[in-house]
Amino acid sequence: MSRRTPPVAELVERARDGESRAVARLISLVEDESPVLREVMAALAPHAGRAHIVGITGSPGVGKSTSTSALVTAYRATGKRVGVLAVDPSSPFSGGALLGDRVRMQEHATDPGVFIRSMASRGHLGGLAWTTPQALRVLDAAGFDVVLVETVGVGQSEVEIAGMADTTLILLAPGMGDGIQAAKAGILEVGDIYVVNKADRDGVQNVTRDLRAMLALADREPDAWKPPILKTVASRNEGVGEVVEAIEQRLEWMRGSGVLEERRRSRARDEIEAIAMTALRSRFGHLHGDARLDVLAAKVASGSTDPYSAADELISAL
Repeated sequence: MSRRTPPVAELVERARDGESRAVARLISLVEDESPVLREVMAALAPHAGRAHIVGITGSPGVGKSTSTSALVTAYRATGKRVGVLAVDPSSPFSGGALLGDRVRMQEHATDPGVFIRSMASRGHLGGLAWTTPQALRVLDAAGFDVVLVETVGVGQSEVEIAGMADTTLILLAPGMGDGIQAAKAGILEVGDIYVVNKADRDGVQNVTRDLRAMLALADREPDAWKPPILKTVASRNEGVGEVVEAIEQRLEWMRGSGVLEERRRSRARDEIEAIAMTALRSRFGHLHGDARLDVLAAKVASGSTDPYSAADELISAL
């Protein structure tokens, strides 16, 4: 650890006391894959599991950042502390976030009850950065009541957020060609709440009607959550209160049905698997030039063994 970096226990304590600089430093340790990352996660673990994680996704141009800012305003009016992770495209030069959502949410910059962090996707597909789960744990353990995760806006492949959030908001907007195009390829299956933003534009009724028809085709259990369709003009804070109300209703339903606990267990399983696979890939990455690999390669090349048996032997030797 750098001499300028305070001990992990001190950083965690300061973050839990609401110090934004400590929260930012912890997230930086996550993004930089710091050698003390394991220590950070161990220190945060007892304090996590309380925040409601809300994912906000949709195609570029539907108003995700504006909607996120409006939701922050609505939650702050109820006294809740809000964390925001805004995942942006990566700069091809620096690798950092290309668009700064902190710039687009300046009205919240001086609010101590709000923490906003832009994260670079760094080429990771699915609309999120690969470090998002750990960054979410930082905000959760730091005592934020709600954590909003705004995805990068990559379109139809952007379904990864559904596995990481407790509640997923799908944003659409009229005037963008086929209104349902943004909700194809799995998007209709992962949304918990659908929001048609920019509802003051022509065509909003068409988008709403088509969306309702598509949702009606979904195969859902009788006691399953029925996703509502809401209309907003986020730039004027119109309809945002109804969205917050729907999010809270969804949270209560999840608690009562056991879905919340199951979602969080599933999220933990995915995170453990991802960390384990990363560690395995790292170990296998050092095998080039290893004598054991060369011996097995010679056996496969000569026909004395097959590649599957060789791979099994190599794995068992690690």
